Amino acid sequence: MLTLDKVLYRQGEFSLSADFSVAPGARVAILGPSGAGKSTLLDLIAGFVVPDQGRILWQGDDLTRVAPGDRPLSLLFQDNNLFPHLTVARNVGLGLRPDLRLSADQKQAVQAALARVGLSGMGNRKPSALSGGQRSRVALARVLLRARPLMLLDEPFAALGPALKAEMLALVRELADETGASVLMVSHDPADARALAGDTILVANGVASPPRETGALFADPPAALRSYLG
Repeated sequence: MLTLDKVLYRQGEFSLSADFSVAPGARVAILGPSGAGKSTLLDLIAGFVVPDQGRILWQGDDLTRVAPGDRPLSLLFQDNNLFPHLTVARNVGLGLRPDLRLSADQKQAVQAALARVGLSGMGNRKPSALSGGQRSRVALARVLLRARPLMLLDEPFAALGPALKAEMLALVRELADETGASVLMVSHDPADARALAGDTILVANGVASPPRETGALFADPPAALRSYLG
């Protein structure tokens, strides 16, 4: 279980508080107006920023001061974080070893991950030779290979068209179901929350609210969500 225990983060006039838990295997959307702190919430969980108060726990272990690379999570950003000078296979292999000194078994695992996301035979291509959707699949293959129990997504499919976005969200659902990973996904699109997430966290007015069942939240939205939805 992921727990944010009375967390408070301040930066100048900006502040964000969070006090909730996310169950193992949950799929949770993070919605709210621009600048409210959605990405900051992910940064706190990932360890890129440190709270001024409170603790961040995973399965009861305190992660608050643990370095990002030592936390049990993988991240997926909008730009997919691919290195243009590396092949697809080597970009995926970074999920196993940053020095890319992969064993034969690890190289086979890379090919298996690429096959799982529908990119068989594309390991020798460079990211520039791929479509936007294919680059997203490369990033997902790397996440799959890392096999971490937490998956953090910061609007990774925002640049894709509706049909391709729906396809990628379905693939995330499948991978999360297969691995048992908990998923937290920032989005500006309520349709993403409905498509992926059983629960939704609303970030507004300096507070990341505890997760609520997505359908119930949209059926009876609080004032901050009504204002955001327009």
